[in-house]
Amino acid sequence: MPTAVASLPTILFLHGFAESREVWTEFTRPFPAGYRLLAPNLLGHGTNLAAVPDFSMEAQARYVVEYLEEKNAAGPVLVVGHSMGGYVALALAERFPDRLAGLALINSTALADTDEKRANREKNIGFVERHGVGKFMESFVRPLFAPANRDRMPEARDWLEEIGKATPAATITGALRGMAARPERTAVLREAKFPVLLVAGKHDVAVHLEDAVAQAALAPVAHALFLEGSGHQAYLEQPTETRRAVLALAGLVFGG
Repeated sequence: MPTAVASLPTILFLHGFAESREVWTEFTRPFPAGYRLLAPNLLGHGTNLAAVPDFSMEAQARYVVEYLEEKNAAGPVLVVGHSMGGYVALALAERFPDRLAGLALINSTALADTDEKRANREKNIGFVERHGVGKFMESFVRPLFAPANRDRMPEARDWLEEIGKATPAATITGALRGMAARPERTAVLREAKFPVLLVAGKHDVAVHLEDAVAQAALAPVAHALFLEGSGHQAYLEQPTETRRAVLALAGLVFGG
């Protein structure tokens, strides 16, 4: 790795559940060349298919630290996490706060699962075990988009389904259990010594807008973007606005 590249301010992108690093390709294409962009496949996802004994958010965070070390990303980085990637980012911030220059949570939350949501994850695990990943993804992806986008964006929807269908069943069930077991991490936001951005969609069925509004007020230095036309996939549904907010945060934390 050339020293000049390794020394660039780094933005780390963490994908969501049943996704892969590929979801960030188009989103990050317009980013300025002055940033170093990193996007790992989280444990069990994409091409990162070695056996995974632990799908907890803490284990994923430890893997992210190892990944950063492998990439010679020595200084604090701006971490951008979508959905489950945000849960991993919060675990990373809790355990390794000095690794973060800033934190952007896209359609994610520092709250733990409610009892109802944990029960729904168990139902999803049972469905995958009975019917397989393919059937699960056919019903899982569509509601993640805002109602107006479900038929307007068939290519994006089909693409996410295909990424999900390529994800091993052990990863799907393990990640569901890992998300269900994660603790509340609102203290990470309240005690953050770095700027925080929350991006939320009005029609997000997974992370309710009112919860995002409440959390946006927790961090000492906080910014928020509330999107009228998005569900749970803001980086696909309203990429221009989401990208602009992330780049504004990058300019703040890196002085660009």
